[in-house]
Amino acid sequence: MNTIEPRVLIEDWLPVAELGIESRRESAPIPGQFPKLKTLHVWWARRPLAASAAVVLGGLLPAWSVDLARAFPEHDQLASESAYRKWALRLVGIWGDPVAARKRIAEATELGKTLGAAAYGYKPAFKNQPGSSEVGLLHRVLAWAWGADELPLVADPTAGGGSIPFTSARLGLPTYANDLNGVAAAMLRAGVAIPSQYGLDLLPYLKQYGTAWRDRVRDRLTSFFPYEQGENYVTYIWANAVRCPRTGGLVPLITDQWLRKEKGKEVAVRILERDESGDLLINPRFEIVTGDGIDFDPSVGLMTGGSARSPYDDLAIDGGYIKEEAREGRFEQVLYAVYYRKGDGSKGYRAPTAHDLDALAAADKYLQDNRGAWEGSGCLPTDEITEISNYDRGHRMYGINKWTDMFTSRQLVTHAVIAEEIQRLIREVRASHSRDFADALMTVLSFVQGKALNYNAKSISWNINRQSIRSVFEKHNFTFRWTFAEFQGSHELPGFALSQIIDAYTQLAGLLGHAAPDSLLPTRVETSVAVTQGNAANLVALGDGSVTHLCMDPPYYDNVMYAELSDFFYVWEKATLGKLLPAYFHAAEADKADEAIANLARFALMGRRKQELAYADYQAKMTAIFTECRRVLRDNGVMTVMFTHKKADAWDALGHAIISSGFTIEGSWPVNTEPEASSHQHGKNAANSTIMLVCRKREERTDGRTVFLDDIEADIRAAARAAATRFQHDGIDGVDLLLSTYGPTLAVISRNWPVYSSNPDENGRDRLLRPDEALDLAREEVVRLRRARLVGQAGEIDDVTDFVLLAWDIFAAREFPFDTARLLALAVGGLDIDRLTQAKVLRKGSGTVSLLSPEDRLRRGAESRLPGVKPEASKFDHLIDAVDTALYVAAEDGMPAAKRFIDRLGLTGDRAFLATVQGLVNAVPRTKAKGQWVIPEAGLLDTLATLYLPNIEFPTDEPEVAVAEQDGLF
Repeated sequence: MNTIEPRVLIEDWLPVAELGIESRRESAPIPGQFPKLKTLHVWWARRPLAASAAVVLGGLLPAWSVDLARAFPEHDQLASESAYRKWALRLVGIWGDPVAARKRIAEATELGKTLGAAAYGYKPAFKNQPGSSEVGLLHRVLAWAWGADELPLVADPTAGGGSIPFTSARLGLPTYANDLNGVAAAMLRAGVAIPSQYGLDLLPYLKQYGTAWRDRVRDRLTSFFPYEQGENYVTYIWANAVRCPRTGGLVPLITDQWLRKEKGKEVAVRILERDESGDLLINPRFEIVTGDGIDFDPSVGLMTGGSARSPYDDLAIDGGYIKEEAREGRFEQVLYAVYYRKGDGSKGYRAPTAHDLDALAAADKYLQDNRGAWEGSGCLPTDEITEISNYDRGHRMYGINKWTDMFTSRQLVTHAVIAEEIQRLIREVRASHSRDFADALMTVLSFVQGKALNYNAKSISWNINRQSIRSVFEKHNFTFRWTFAEFQGSHELPGFALSQIIDAYTQLAGLLGHAAPDSLLPTRVETSVAVTQGNAANLVALGDGSVTHLCMDPPYYDNVMYAELSDFFYVWEKATLGKLLPAYFHAAEADKADEAIANLARFALMGRRKQELAYADYQAKMTAIFTECRRVLRDNGVMTVMFTHKKADAWDALGHAIISSGFTIEGSWPVNTEPEASSHQHGKNAANSTIMLVCRKREERTDGRTVFLDDIEADIRAAARAAATRFQHDGIDGVDLLLSTYGPTLAVISRNWPVYSSNPDENGRDRLLRPDEALDLAREEVVRLRRARLVGQAGEIDDVTDFVLLAWDIFAAREFPFDTARLLALAVGGLDIDRLTQAKVLRKGSGTVSLLSPEDRLRRGAESRLPGVKPEASKFDHLIDAVDTALYVAAEDGMPAAKRFIDRLGLTGDRAFLATVQGLVNAVPRTKAKGQWVIPEAGLLDTLATLYLPNIEFPTDEPEVAVAEQDGLF
């Protein structure tokens, strides 16, 4: 273990359970209740503020000691280890007992009662600002621990969305934040540096100049967005369209005709292809139909599976024709419905009017008249969408080749006017204020542009369930949509964007310790925040050994293509934010060459080697970053790394980069940081926990030993076993429990580095160990631990059944990644995926596998000799076959038939069969949605065991409790 002083708190303790609960509270999708750092601008990965604050503090606060208590005898917070930890929790904002509160909520839910947020007795942690006296004590403790004249510097070289530097600045600590991406660096300026420096002093000017900008945009765009009588809010609903190849009529590519499906309030759109005299129209008309007037099936549209049906002759339109029309620039867009609200409170839908259509034509002409000037000023980007991309933005198939192709003509007019008025305001504000103040003010105000872009493009959609607009980046990718929505651009979009930015800035300044003059909040905490834009492998702004705590949340391998996604904003913002922060937007697009991600698109021409090269590129870049981190870190400093990924390859690359850069891993903590209903992860079996790795500079071994994996295997297994045992008691489960063992495994390797593989290379020479070879051992230990929990003795069940049980237990989902399945199969008993597919246990997908349901495992005819579900069989290859057959019979013929089946085979007294049923009851998620079992097998097992297998014990339905809690907690 580390002997460098000071030993820090996170090397001994991190409140995993408390931080997990607070992270979930913070991430709950409740409008107005989450940190406004998220609403300032879209970013695709942000750690919760509570977890970030705990890690920042934990890497700086000394571990408790008697010497610490003696140094501050007047402060009870430091008198004992338990008091010290409570104080640390208070600094994070945890001003109560979230574990006890969560237990109370769960108990109430089981009794059919609902406890709200009041059950906690305090606000979410991120909202609780420590007082100036507490921050002052923190600073004195840090000065005592680190022995410096100045407070220790916290640096984040890959700061991204800004959670780490924000929490550091909030505690009054000198803070340095860097990001390669210009959009991210601008966010760090607007969300951390500027509110830290100017606080609420900036707010009156934001309102003054923001109101001027809003009014100018409104006045210029009013004629393009007419209201009908009494309306004060509208949303336009569009469809992409092509001409019928036979009649020439315009065909809206509508996948269904619903506008609202709520029972008793149904609304649909009827497509009228003929006029009053019965003649075919060239352009269709639309009729809004409600309630009993819906005499057709609205779920049947004109577009299905990439092909369409022409309403003019009721014949098919081939998908190839649609794509060709799009590629040739003959795609059209048609407005088919308008959602409105009126001042008297009424709301509903109407068909487009002549006023609407005239306004569209006027906007199209205005665009033609001004396009050249706007392109010259940058207010309308001319950039092509690069072919180097991992996301199919639709441009390959549907003619979207430039970023402007992602908007309608009226949307382009709206965004060009927004940008032009920002440019105009930059000149005026600079003329009236000092350059630094003006640029700070306009940097924040310019973020209205990103907000408007995210809510007004052809890739936003109308949510018929919530009757509201979904943003472009509702998920972490680009989505081509057949139908889309448009924000009202003159009165509503500018006002919405401005209110969002002012609201965000107000909260951020308040959380950073800036209070209004009449407020009872703590007085401002002075701090310094430096922001740079550049490669984290070359931190030129930092001197050797200048950083005490290097706290980072690096890019997650191949999870998110940040630069690709940010180009959607970058090409527009370089004409606005780029005038204020030219160094951040100096290139035509965001930097993809230096981005530390596993970017397969950059190696697409390398064929089968593209994945290998992309992964090697990521590892090389992360190694360079960690090497630079070692340079800027004090010899006794701490580096903490937050990482989330399920793929073993990702952990292998990260672990290799950390260790080969000269670090040891001294601690590892899994914290559940993901919301339960994160839309970009829904159904993806995503990891919920972020693993917090605690690292120190490694002192090279001088004992001259050559260490092989065999030499430290026992230590690795013990570390993995201890971590899994410990963290499952803290509520870490499933795939996250597997991940919780990776840090301790890497720690054993790093402390003994260099470590050589037990298997030589192809030339018989010793080769350095790949971390994944040791992670295999950790996975085996988790498998042993979970197997014992599920069914007891391993020898009672066969390996295929073993795999099924453990897959349900670890992944808690029917679908999971192919690579992870492969590794689990190896850990279970040397299985391979082909054997599992042949046994009809798994189905392969694109990069994934799925556990088959009993119905899907059915064998018929000549296949009856193969493993699977066989109702007439008298014996089975695997125990899972027998159980799945019983479940299949129960589903098809009823529970009495299932009882006859298990009696016929004598299974009610078969220990192995009962162990398998018990294991499945424990492993298959027992979750319900709207009263229905999410996994049907769970319901069948529940009934079968209740009726006929009295020795089966049922676990507490915690997942169902969690769903109920999410519905009523906040």
